[in-house]
Amino acid sequence: MAIDLPNEWNARDYQAPLFQHMFEGGLERKRGCAVWHRRGGKDSCCLQLSAVSSQMRVGTIWHMLPTLKQGRRVIWDGIDREGRRMIDQAFPKEMRDQSSPINNSDMQIRFRNGSIYQVVGSDNYDSLIGANPIGAILSEWAVADPKAWDYLRPILAENGGWALFIYTPRGKNHGKKLYDMAKANPRWFCSLLTVDNTFRPDGTYVIGPDIIAEERVEGMSEEKIQQEYYCSFEAGMEGAFYTLELNLAEKEGRIGDFPHDPMKQCQSWWDIGFRDATAIIITQRGDDGKPIIIDYLEGRNKALDEWIRDIRSLPYDFDEHNGPHDLENTDWTTGKTRREFALSLNFSFEIVSKLPVQDGIDATRAIIRVARFNDPKVGRLLDGLYSYRREYDDRLQMFRDKPYHDWASHPADAMRYLSVGWHDYIGGVKILSNQHGVKAAVRGHQRRQKQSYQDMYPWMFNDDGSLRNGRP
Repeated sequence: MAIDLPNEWNARDYQAPLFQHMFEGGLERKRGCAVWHRRGGKDSCCLQLSAVSSQMRVGTIWHMLPTLKQGRRVIWDGIDREGRRMIDQAFPKEMRDQSSPINNSDMQIRFRNGSIYQVVGSDNYDSLIGANPIGAILSEWAVADPKAWDYLRPILAENGGWALFIYTPRGKNHGKKLYDMAKANPRWFCSLLTVDNTFRPDGTYVIGPDIIAEERVEGMSEEKIQQEYYCSFEAGMEGAFYTLELNLAEKEGRIGDFPHDPMKQCQSWWDIGFRDATAIIITQRGDDGKPIIIDYLEGRNKALDEWIRDIRSLPYDFDEHNGPHDLENTDWTTGKTRREFALSLNFSFEIVSKLPVQDGIDATRAIIRVARFNDPKVGRLLDGLYSYRREYDDRLQMFRDKPYHDWASHPADAMRYLSVGWHDYIGGVKILSNQHGVKAAVRGHQRRQKQSYQDMYPWMFNDDGSLRNGRP
């Protein structure tokens, strides 16, 4: 039975250029970046594109949302304006393989011609190892883990597959970098559409000025309006912790070319995981005592001894390695603490003082206001810091003080350990952590030197002596 695709759907005028780019001359190695405003029909458009492309070449198409849970809510269980289930509208039963029912647990649809459409989470990209998708939609890219593209890129390069990034801006993170690249790359489709550019077939706005006015009256901030409806990259991600500090660093020229100085020693700062990512920041001390962040490493599913081997292979001369308090936890496989295990490999860790998370965030704000960042080598770290944000309570419609745990947590936690650890220096001398008598060490050192921490590092403090929290 012949069916027409897209099924009961026509591209609007502003969507047509995307379809034209992706299908003109075939899909092989096509790339696209669509930065469209909220409710601009991004995912609906890409469902139709997936339906057509599934019949042009047999293979697997991934529709990737930042998390699997979000993929189920937005795509798999999504309902369109007409009350239809989105996947039923895009993929009518006539094109499905009737011998293979829809797989609701894996969110997978098989088609008569052998192709597969599947909703997946970009946060667990490494769990998909071994698959060979020929097409990928990376939805809500600005809040997704950018390492997902590092995983997908070689697969699609080898098999000639296509990729499409669709999102609304969330500050100057990896979403901004991708848009800037696509805009300058003639091989890529690139589109940025605000509410001023999108119209329904009858000529009315998709989102009219009256709706924007209502949003303002109902309390939406101008910053969020500019971000959601006018696709501004200037507004930071809502609820983000470090937007002001990072924007200041960019404005002051502290994000740029700050390469390794072979005449100076380096320090490493670890957030240690296994199934979760391990993140390692590498610094040098500037002549002014402030940190220069020269390198950043991150990865999953690697044991501590493998990371130690990687660190030793770098062309850096280290004078110290710093890690979190959980290095003192005993590993049941070795019967030793991680710190003891590292020491058995002649690798010595200092333990960073354990502070409440909010105090660590305040310390991080202070450090970001003076640190220098060797970009692009630490680009992943910067993306994580831009994306690190508060948890949102859907029921109360408000942000909590608690950080949201996702891919950005790992670089942000490593930065927090750096910031707290950097504050453990007094007069250029490394003091011991809280677990080993930090208060007594501070008092004794200050008595001997007759010089306070505040006197040595005034840039870390406000005029009243309180720790600078990064707020202007």
